[in-house]
Amino acid sequence: MTGEYQHTLDSKGRLFIPAKLREKLGSVFYVTISIDDCLSAYPTENWNKIKEKFDALPSSQSRKMRQLFVNAACCELDGQGRILLPQKLRDYVGLKKDVTIVGVSNHAEIWDSDKWAALEQEELTKENIAAAIEELGF
Repeated sequence: MTGEYQHTLDSKGRLFIPAKLREKLGSVFYVTISIDDCLSAYPTENWNKIKEKFDALPSSQSRKMRQLFVNAACCELDGQGRILLPQKLRDYVGLKKDVTIVGVSNHAEIWDSDKWAALEQEELTKENIAAAIEELGF
């Protein structure tokens, strides 16, 4: 998944998912908390891979990951290409109205637009781009 898309939450907490991302996410996908101040959206296939890894862990290790699943929502697109984001998830990352959705390889991230703009301003440097290209071996 790639790209950056600007949208707004409606008064009921519904978010329009761009067509290019809907193609990759599918009509049913999972949204959960992230290590960053955003939500992560995974296609069912990718979510199942995460679940398989989690299921294979001993309980002493899986407890650390419990919140990833406790705070996950199975989201289904409505006829207008929207999902309902649970209030708990919106509150967790401070989503109010303006939202930026970004494609990040195998998942999408859902950000408060102001937080995304600040992060992008901080991280979008020639040095960081060079380091990423080098890390990927280009």
